[in-house]
Amino acid sequence: MSRLAPLSEEPINEDQDTANCSKKAQTWRNWLKNHFSLLFNKKSDLKILLSVLGCPLFPVSVHPKQPINEVCSSAQYIIQHFTAATGCRNLEGMVKNMYVTGKVTMAMVDELGSNGSPAGVPQKGCFVMWQMVPNKWLIELVAGGHKVVAGSDGKVAWRHTPWLSAHAAKGGVRPLRRALQGLDPVAVSAVFSLAQYMGEKRISGVDCFVLKLSADHTDLAERSDNTAEMIKHVMFGYFSQRNGLLVYLEDSYLTRIQTPGTSPAYWETTMGTKIEDYRTVEGVMIAHAGQSNAIITRFGDNLRAGLAITRMEETWMIDDLAFNVPGLSIDCFIPPEEVHKEYPEEALDWRSPLHR
Repeated sequence: MSRLAPLSEEPINEDQDTANCSKKAQTWRNWLKNHFSLLFNKKSDLKILLSVLGCPLFPVSVHPKQPINEVCSSAQYIIQHFTAATGCRNLEGMVKNMYVTGKVTMAMVDELGSNGSPAGVPQKGCFVMWQMVPNKWLIELVAGGHKVVAGSDGKVAWRHTPWLSAHAAKGGVRPLRRALQGLDPVAVSAVFSLAQYMGEKRISGVDCFVLKLSADHTDLAERSDNTAEMIKHVMFGYFSQRNGLLVYLEDSYLTRIQTPGTSPAYWETTMGTKIEDYRTVEGVMIAHAGQSNAIITRFGDNLRAGLAITRMEETWMIDDLAFNVPGLSIDCFIPPEEVHKEYPEEALDWRSPLHR
């Protein structure tokens, strides 16, 4: 049995069904052609939206034991302000799990339009997310009649889609990006406590302190192979100078893909998320709304027409959130049976350039 394909931010071609996913992957040349056809096939818009915006991962792992009690750097001073503003210090050691439900509206954006208007029919949907300490999470998101499910049992992250079945992620376990969009302030304070202070910037009319996180070389190498090299994956967090809250997240990752005898191509995905509507839930400030915009840029010698750009957006809102839900057990985070099985590394001969 061949190895599971790694977790990818892009869907495969519609002609590839679940049965094909259990066979050895097609050649990189055919795979790349299929992905390029997807990005210009309107019928595939929903699959691209769900793949890119539905359940992306954060670039670095969560370290819940990071020292944030003493002000020993600019980043930790900013995080001190954030923890005080959100009240999340009260949750440390007290919360074992959390539950979130919400709504989303996704759409492709007309890259030629001056006002960034939707290029297709907006797709409305909903999601439910569970988390459990440490490093366990599960999300189910439904939109346009399709459902994507992704999760982590604390050891491996995975995703399941109706068109691609189950896929395991390479590299260390990382949190769900959606959880750090103001939904889990404890995780936000943990990951950004060791961030690099980048200065000040005004964004969306708010004066902010900017913190930067980067995946290290070891993580990037674990998420690369002989045909696709993850060059960078960085995240910027914008914290309001006035109230200390996280108001914007921006991350970017760049992948270089090349097979013998071909010119290299580069895929860069940038996603920015405006975070707003903070409300108090059990004494903690939680963001209840926001908007994400993603841009996929493809360039390289093999693209004679120059840059190829795909834009999409998502608006989201939270309906319900609760901590320490009774009855939630580790059994809820068990991966699909396919992910449990061991597969030989040499059977993996392709790699998504948008693998996170």
